[in-house]
Parts: sequence; structure tokens; C-alpha cells
Amino acid sequence: MVTELDGIGKQENKNRHELICQATQLLLRQHKTKKRYQHESMRRGYIEMGKINLGIASEAFLAEYEAAHTVERLVSGG
Repeated sequence: MVTELDGIGKQENKNRHELICQATQLLLRQHKTKKRYQHESMRRGYIEMGKINLGIASEAFLAEYEAAHTVERLVSGG
């Protein structure tokens, strides 16, 4: 691996230290980008689930209302 690194260093006219710094910076940028992507993906997922949950809650609310109304009607005889 060191031999390969030295070969790249010769091609790019850089020493090991410069190549290692450059590689580390690239790795850190990629890590930050990946983290941002994951965060954004989770954010979108939570928004989507929120919409689904709101729809389910709305349907349940309507069903409970209708059930209560039906019970009241049956109890009152009307």
C-alpha cells in the first residue's frame, strides 16, 4: 500500500503527507455528505409517515363519531 501511495505521489508530484491529508479530507467530506443524505432521507420519511398517520387518525375519528352517533340513535329509539 505504501508503494502504491509513493507511486501516486510521484505521478502527482506530492509527498505521502500531502496525499494522506488529501485522502483524509476527501473521506471526511464523503462522510459528511453521507450523514446529510441520511438525515434528509429520515426527515422525508418522518414527513411521509406523519401524513399517513394523520389519514389513519382522521378515518378512526370519523368511525368513532359514526359509532357513537349510531349508539345514541339506537338508545334513544330514533
